[in-house]
Amino acid sequence: MLRYIYADDLHQFPDLQKSMFLDRADQFKTRLGWDVTVSDAGEERDEYDDLNPLYVIWQNPDGRHGGSMRFLPTTGPTMVNDHFSHLTGGGPITSPLIWECTRFCLARDAGPHVAAGLMLAGGEIMKNFGIKHFVGVFDARMQRIYRMIGAAPEVIAMRGTGRNRISVGLWQFSTNARHKVALRAGVSAALSDQWFRQSFGGCSSALTGGLARQSRKGLMSGTFAGT
Repeated sequence: MLRYIYADDLHQFPDLQKSMFLDRADQFKTRLGWDVTVSDAGEERDEYDDLNPLYVIWQNPDGRHGGSMRFLPTTGPTMVNDHFSHLTGGGPITSPLIWECTRFCLARDAGPHVAAGLMLAGGEIMKNFGIKHFVGVFDARMQRIYRMIGAAPEVIAMRGTGRNRISVGLWQFSTNARHKVALRAGVSAALSDQWFRQSFGGCSSALTGGLARQSRKGLMSGTFAGT
């Protein structure tokens, strides 16, 4: 199933929390060889995990992590503005209607339905939070995955070629795209909506509660500077 959990609530799901950060270390450090920080406990975290991001997590039947993504409003610190502005010409992407998606992670044994389920969850966030776009930085490998599950972004900047290509993309979520990823995930629209409501207690709660939590950290104060 899909869960939507703010970082300050992760402690309520200890097995899910630990297995997510362990899987992140396995994917980004062990398999991909990224220059990331791994703790003595074998967990991968960075400074953006300290900003109370919203995690979308696919929880396996045994309670462990199957896949996840991390979301932050672009009106606060983001990876795309702090570390990849050279790809976008130096101008920040900043808008309360654009959130950044990072740390797309899949457990080693995750089936193809998990990646599609995560993208379906992204659509739920857009629909219920009133978000117009997600922005993210990704490599050539991820572009193939996004295309395969029917959720390819609009590439707005890139650098490099072949396997070394790094891109910045913007995602929208149309009704047609939602239908495609729902089929890939094997999750009905009704069930997806149910999982979202279970996490937030209803759409109105998501808007007034979830966004207020980000606002209290100063992440929703800012002016439009992106598209």
